[in-house]
Amino acid sequence: MLLRHKAPYGAKIARFPEVRQEAVQQALAAMQSRPKPSLPMPSKRTSVMAKSPDRDRRDSAESSSDDDSMVNEGGEEQSTPERERARIPTAQQPLIAHSDTSSTGSARETPPQQRLARPSHQQHHQTRLPNGWEERPEPRDKRSKEITDLSEVMHNLRPYSQPPDVTHNTAQSRRPTAAADRVGRYHQSSRQSTLSDDSMGTGTGRWKVSAKIQQLLNTLKRPKRRPLPEFYEDDDIELEIAANPKDPNAPKPEGSAMTPAMGEQLVVPSGLPRNLEAAIQRYGSGTYKAPVATVLDPNGKLSITLTYGKLLSRSQKIAYTLLNKTFSKGDTFLKTGDRIALVYPNNDPINFLCAFYGCLQAGIVPVPIEVPLTRRDAGSQQIGFLLGSCGVQVALTSEACLKGLPKTAAGEVVAFKGWPKLQWFVTEHLAKAPKEWLPPPRLTDDTPAYIEYTTDKDGSVMGVTVTRAAMLSHCRTLTMACNYTEGEVAVCVLDFKREVGLWHSVLGAVLNGMHVVYIPYALMKVNPASWMQMITKYRASVAVVKSRDLHWGLLATKDHKDISLSSLRLLLVADGANPWSLSSCDQFLSVFQSKGLRPDAICPCASSSEALTVSVRRPGRAGVNATGRGVLSMSGLSYGVVRVDQENSLTSLTLQDCGQVMPGCMIVVVKMEGPPYLCKTDEVGEICVSSGATGSQYWGLSGLTNSSFKVQPLHSDSRTLSEAEFTRSGLLGFLGPGGLVFVCGSRDGLMTVTGRKHNADDLIATVLAVEPMKFIYRGRIAVFSIRVLRDERICVIAEQRPDCSEEESFQWMSRVLQAVDSIHQVGIYCLALVPPNYLPKTPLGGIHLSETKRRFLEGTLHPANVLLCPHTCVTNLPKPREIHSATRVTVPDVGPASVMVGNIVQGNRLASAQGRDMGAMDEESDLARKHQFISEILRWRSTTTPDHIIFTLLNSKGGVATTLSCSQLHKRAERVGVLLLEKARINTGDHVALIYPPGLDLICAFYGCLYVGAVPVTIRPPHPQNLQTTLPTVRMIVDVSKSVLVLSNQNVIKLLKSKEASNVVDIKSWPVTLDTDDMPKKKLAALYRAPTAEMLAYLDFSVSTTGMLAGIKMSHAAVTSMCRSMKLACELYPSRHIALCLDPYCGLGFALWCLSSIYSGHHSILIPPSEVELNPALWLSAVSQYRVRDTFCSYGVMELCTKGLGSSVNQLKQRGVSLACVRTCVVVAEERPRIALSSSFSKLFSALGLSPRAVSTSFGCRVNVAICLQGASSPEPSTVYVDLRALRNDRVSLVERGSPHSLCLMESGKLLPGVKVIIADPETKGQCGDSHLGEIWVQSPHNASGYFTIYGDESDYADHFSARLVTGNTGEVYARTGYLGFLRRTEAVPATVDPLDDNGELLPGQVPPPVPPPGLQGNEPPELHDAVFVVGALDETIMLRGMRYHPIDIENSVLRCHKKIAECAVFTWTNLLVVVAELDGNESEALDLVPLVTNTVLEEHHLVVGVVVVVDPGVVPINSRGEKQRMHLRDGFLADQLDPIYVAYNM
Repeated sequence: MLLRHKAPYGAKIARFPEVRQEAVQQALAAMQSRPKPSLPMPSKRTSVMAKSPDRDRRDSAESSSDDDSMVNEGGEEQSTPERERARIPTAQQPLIAHSDTSSTGSARETPPQQRLARPSHQQHHQTRLPNGWEERPEPRDKRSKEITDLSEVMHNLRPYSQPPDVTHNTAQSRRPTAAADRVGRYHQSSRQSTLSDDSMGTGTGRWKVSAKIQQLLNTLKRPKRRPLPEFYEDDDIELEIAANPKDPNAPKPEGSAMTPAMGEQLVVPSGLPRNLEAAIQRYGSGTYKAPVATVLDPNGKLSITLTYGKLLSRSQKIAYTLLNKTFSKGDTFLKTGDRIALVYPNNDPINFLCAFYGCLQAGIVPVPIEVPLTRRDAGSQQIGFLLGSCGVQVALTSEACLKGLPKTAAGEVVAFKGWPKLQWFVTEHLAKAPKEWLPPPRLTDDTPAYIEYTTDKDGSVMGVTVTRAAMLSHCRTLTMACNYTEGEVAVCVLDFKREVGLWHSVLGAVLNGMHVVYIPYALMKVNPASWMQMITKYRASVAVVKSRDLHWGLLATKDHKDISLSSLRLLLVADGANPWSLSSCDQFLSVFQSKGLRPDAICPCASSSEALTVSVRRPGRAGVNATGRGVLSMSGLSYGVVRVDQENSLTSLTLQDCGQVMPGCMIVVVKMEGPPYLCKTDEVGEICVSSGATGSQYWGLSGLTNSSFKVQPLHSDSRTLSEAEFTRSGLLGFLGPGGLVFVCGSRDGLMTVTGRKHNADDLIATVLAVEPMKFIYRGRIAVFSIRVLRDERICVIAEQRPDCSEEESFQWMSRVLQAVDSIHQVGIYCLALVPPNYLPKTPLGGIHLSETKRRFLEGTLHPANVLLCPHTCVTNLPKPREIHSATRVTVPDVGPASVMVGNIVQGNRLASAQGRDMGAMDEESDLARKHQFISEILRWRSTTTPDHIIFTLLNSKGGVATTLSCSQLHKRAERVGVLLLEKARINTGDHVALIYPPGLDLICAFYGCLYVGAVPVTIRPPHPQNLQTTLPTVRMIVDVSKSVLVLSNQNVIKLLKSKEASNVVDIKSWPVTLDTDDMPKKKLAALYRAPTAEMLAYLDFSVSTTGMLAGIKMSHAAVTSMCRSMKLACELYPSRHIALCLDPYCGLGFALWCLSSIYSGHHSILIPPSEVELNPALWLSAVSQYRVRDTFCSYGVMELCTKGLGSSVNQLKQRGVSLACVRTCVVVAEERPRIALSSSFSKLFSALGLSPRAVSTSFGCRVNVAICLQGASSPEPSTVYVDLRALRNDRVSLVERGSPHSLCLMESGKLLPGVKVIIADPETKGQCGDSHLGEIWVQSPHNASGYFTIYGDESDYADHFSARLVTGNTGEVYARTGYLGFLRRTEAVPATVDPLDDNGELLPGQVPPPVPPPGLQGNEPPELHDAVFVVGALDETIMLRGMRYHPIDIENSVLRCHKKIAECAVFTWTNLLVVVAELDGNESEALDLVPLVTNTVLEEHHLVVGVVVVVDPGVVPINSRGEKQRMHLRDGFLADQLDPIYVAYNM
């Protein structure tokens, strides 16, 4: 026998059978005995923890509801939600959790311990911690002492070591919040402090981020719960299989095939009216003074009663008016069969009754809906969809309700989101119908009587149509099952507009001539015992309630003494199918049996909008199978089978029956998925009902209707059970002995996680049983699942009480995780707590589940606490890749040589490409050739074209600040030379630091140095608003470059010697500093000429994104060779104007600003990027004004223009700005091209005539600052789509645009003349084939001649400039760029070269276009060219799970996941992926990002995020080239200097 039977209900219930609570307590106790993993507490900035004003406001709003406990669970204190609210303190003290890592105080006040770039192998000495530190809480004062000690330690460490070049000029406009502060605004712990333990202070683990990460790692070291059946390749099908494993040990159903359960024959009592209209007619005339409804007002005083006589007359008035009034502007009458909305509040059943019956008498179909409260209620759009599909144009309402609806300024009811246009009509105070008027003749039975709305799992609203026949038949079955009689008094606490409340209190009661006392929800919240007081007062025999009302009634102990429930014969529990209703019923009975409550009066029922009432336990029942309960194995249920469990088992679910099948009905149970096969007797399935009393269709949705209302169950051999059609009830369950119906879940609440089924209500019951309940509100819990990485993941959202501290809520959360894990054997993916009253409500105060889920998924839920457990929940990640390295002894045959042979055999091209030949000299360059030195070329230009304007500097207004002709430049350079020789006594070969703002002084000083044989080092001046971080960088470059002298102008020198600067560096230790603003007007005796062109011309210092400061040596030969190469590629002539909007301190930016014009003689228009910040239109206006054909900019500038001019393109157009003249607009970059930015730039400014093919990008790096550059006549840049998954395995496989996992890459310009590149494997140094991702190696006459110094470890970098392949041509020497990329041979789309200038004249150096010979026109095969695709810096890549990830790809996913993420950066720490996201919004939104970031990275990259750090805008440091400095960010994070808003440690 399946279930144990009990004596009729609760003969001797000595204790509350709070089975679940005991189970949870035992489970947690069992957990305690295991070594407990200590979860790191998330950390919050204090301001987030203190209550925000927004939150204050919400607290005072309507108090939270549904199931709020009204007593601390011990029961010692009685209160109601109202009083609870009065006790909430108005402003909380800011809570400072002692494990808060944000260490707000120390974050910005400690001095800058900047870190020198160091090789990565040292990074793991970062933290050694005493383990288990969080077990010993110490007194607060001792802790704070540790912290101050540490800051003293930090104070004494004053090495200047700075994230070099993290200065940033272009921060302000991009991030107004953190102007100059963008860059390294936190200070890196120095190299010493990383390596020496004492600097950390041993006890500081308590507040260090790194300690928390260690703790997280210790926790994650536990083995995964479910071992994967086998490893899977990284593929979608495998993910799917892993998410739905077939467990060989899963229990299988063993019972026989079920037979349908039949209800007893429906017997209609003889005196019952033949239908509802007849009932109103009969009682309204025969017993017209008998009351039909009484409503209590919210104070519990009686308000109004409606008699049957009034109901008859008022409903007839309404019927007459509806059929005879003209609605809307035309002469549209409503006719029978039309649909009409009924909008009445929960405290006005009387007007609702009149309107409902008025519609029935007129033959109009009422659609009762909730009163909309605001223009955009939760779920309002879906209700609008229902009204629209039903063709509703008129809404009936009461005067009071209409008054309360939100209005427009004109006084009309606002248009609610998604609703059709409605005419609102008040049903009170209508004129009488004429005496001779009769309601229209009775309609046929199969016409709709009313439409009841129902909501499915995802929130969409459907209208269940109930025909007149079904409505009547249902009333009769209820009458018979509940034994209703005329004149009985019923108390109703439910919503009378739908489901059980409508069926019993509006339909069944009127058919039987009963009197219903309605208790509005508002009254229940003030006085939860009011319904029992009404039973006592009216000696009511029937009460219709939910288990929540039983629970509330139990808690209102002070009102119990005067209550008598002896008159009650039927206590109908509408949600008796819920797992937690059992304990409410048992407890209620045990308390109120002494007040006359009979055990057989408690009648749980099961129902749904589609099937109406499925079953109800009969009142006054007798017989052996009248009631039963089962103790079932939770694990069995999760596999869909029914297994009896021991009474004391931890993992059992105790169910009560929901009574027997309704009279005249037939019930079967069919399989949940697939075709409707009948279940076996011990199998859980969906309950289906066949009877004349169910809904008939979803209005207007025929497909869904067929699958829900026209089901024909099948035997296992696919025969249909019978001709009868069944309706799916949406309830999951099975049939017990004697046809008892047991419900163990609902289709909407079902969550299938890794192949096992869990019911949301069961999980809620477990969560509710976790003590102490004083942290969260009892009825305010939402459980749902979301799909992430091919499986459902369970999310639990609860409202936390206002007085709950961080620590307490976190402890409660970890207990919930453990309880659910041990009872249900399933992991919770996300547990979130929101402030009181934050969850969206249904009109009756329940939780609006689909809206909660929607807000969670779009990141607008604003939780106060979040805990994600992806590490423990996600068990279907693909198999990590195993790397076969060539050095391993096991596979000696897969060396670089075999790879090469394999490529040749497969016909793969070996990746190598060359720019065009430097070619023969033309005459002008012959002259230039004589001058091997750029300084000699300047002198030669100053004599041959002395007045040719070579530089123009613009100010922020777009006006000319200064110009320089060739001779002016030569003369000023000579003066600088004289200054160096006479004042500074410079020797040949001395290094001179030039610290100038972008401008002409810098150029003059540069050539002044060359004129006397000094080696210039250009350095960006410190930022006046951010000396703290930018000045040490300057100081460091001066020291590292061994400069003996600083040249600068007055303003900068003032800044360097200012009091503020002296706080940051020791100003007495600067080398001699000379001001070039006042110079002697002398000529140089002779220009210095270096003995050979291989000698050092200048030093170029720059910082890589990984924080390495690298100075490269540029020889005179490399300088002229680079200039010549660029001249050929870009067709630069003296008559050309080139606009530059770049930083002139390093790389290609410096070469274009200071060198290229001198070599080629073209006119350079210089626009400092800092001026574009002040005036975003400056650069483009200048390009238009000077009709510039070639312009160069940086991504930073492009972003400033895109963001700053987005709305003002039309104004620019009106001012006559045109970009049609632009032939090439090249972005100077040392990174993967940012396609999104450049394409949005092209699209935006195409309105000003910018050609889409003009925008392209260049590529250079430390070893060679100009490798690729889009030339003047080059074909337009090609783009390819590659498979991201292949890329992670260092493979390049091309895919179609738009295919899943595709990544769009753009080539980085064309190889410059004289440049050769190959792709090599960075580990083995073998040459790669075309289909491989490898390191780009470059050979060119303008390669740098070596590093001057890398601040850090020199030996690691010895082969950067002299790398040789180990296979193929091993003799050639290459420089290693440190960037990964690949080559593709693509068809060139030739650019149209226009040899004519703007006036139609032939340009110098151009030949007229040739006329193609006849026969060849248009048929030539397109020229092939090799495109270089840069994927990312090798140093930056992240190796996780054996695969190579590029941070930018993960960051792009993160940026897309929430609109408030302004910027983000990722890095790894001890194999954990850390995501830092800048929140551009309110601090209360910070925690919305955590689940979304985690989901997105899992979904798109198959990686589990370990830590999510939410910070303010401007925290991610960005260098002058607009590149993120991820390593500085990592150091700042580990040293606790980010001052994060929130740090979440994912479990």
